[in-house]
Amino acid sequence: MSVERFDLRAIVAQPWKNGAGVTRQIAVSPADAGVADFDWRISVAEVERDSPFSAFPGVDRCIVLVRGVGMHLKSAGGEVDHRLDEPLAPFRFPGDMPLEATLIGGACSDFNVMTRRGVWRSEVVVHAAAFDVRACNVFVLLCIEGEWQVPGIAEAIAPMEGVVWRAIDEPLHIHPTRSGCILAIRLCHDRLA
Repeated sequence: MSVERFDLRAIVAQPWKNGAGVTRQIAVSPADAGVADFDWRISVAEVERDSPFSAFPGVDRCIVLVRGVGMHLKSAGGEVDHRLDEPLAPFRFPGDMPLEATLIGGACSDFNVMTRRGVWRSEVVVHAAAFDVRACNVFVLLCIEGEWQVPGIAEAIAPMEGVVWRAIDEPLHIHPTRSGCILAIRLCHDRLA
C-alpha cells in the first residue's frame, strides 16, 4: 500500500483547449495516460465561462460542485438536464455525450472522477464525521473544510489538501481533528466493486 499526499494549490493548472477554464489533475492511471487513453482520472476543473464539456466515449463521470454557485448541464438530446448547484452533491452521467455547461452565477470549481466503463467503478461520498475505508484498488481524499487525520500521514490534511492510496487491503480509519467535510473516492476494478 503506497500513500501520496498532495496540495491542490500546488498542482499546475492546465488550460482547456477551448479556453473556458483550467483543470488540475490529481491522479491518473496509467501514470503517463492522456485524455484519450486513461483507465481512470481524478481532477478539479475551474469553469470560467459557458462552454461545452468534451465527450469521453466509454467513460463514466461523476462531478461534485466544490466552489461557486454552479452550472446547468444539458445534452442536445435532453438525456441530461441537470443543475449542478448543490455543493458537495455527487452527480453521475455517461461521458459519451457532449454537454453544454451554462454558469448560473459566475465561475465555479468542480471535482471530477472519470472511469473507463466495464474496467473501473467509482464511489464518491462526502463525510462530515469519522469513517472507515474498506479494501479497494485506489482511494483518494480531498479535504474541503476542517482538518482530517489519515493513516500514514503525520500531519492532518487541511482544505484543498488530500491523499492518494493505492492497493488498500486492510481497513483505514479517517477522522476529523477539526470539524468539517471531506470528499472520499473509492476506485475498484469493475469485477471487485
